[in-house]
Amino acid sequence: MNWAAFVCAEPELAMTVEQRFRAFRHHVLATLRRDGSPRTSGLEADFRGGELWLGMMAGSRKALDLRRDARFALQANPGEDTGTGGGDVRIAGRAYEVGGEGKRSYAEEVEPPEPFHLFRTELTEVVRTYVEDERYLVVQVWRPGEPLRTIRRT
Repeated sequence: MNWAAFVCAEPELAMTVEQRFRAFRHHVLATLRRDGSPRTSGLEADFRGGELWLGMMAGSRKALDLRRDARFALQANPGEDTGTGGGDVRIAGRAYEVGGEGKRSYAEEVEPPEPFHLFRTELTEVVRTYVEDERYLVVQVWRPGEPLRTIRRT
């Protein structure tokens, strides 16, 4: 399920999540190293044309990780303080490298530094965590094919 399908399934949550990612330029990407341990790296995420794109420098470790194992988690930059307006959000899924005409079209529109890797994402989970009424910790969890779950904790 790509970003456009998520927007259709949960438009309000999708809007909040995208706003959180657009609030800051750099975010944290988690990938899996060859030995299975986690690797975290900075990344700029791009919401464009109904897709969530992940672009990275050619030969970067995170790109090589994704080529080997497509699973990722992407955490939105929490901001300069602990306010996290709109909540703390993260997206998990699989990232698939794009080449050929798709990559050329993207490069013409975005003009990223060359050479670069470009990955299109398929979502497996979107999570938003926020505080409600200064009393509840609210966790919203969405997975493809399942209704949005909302958990409130005191």
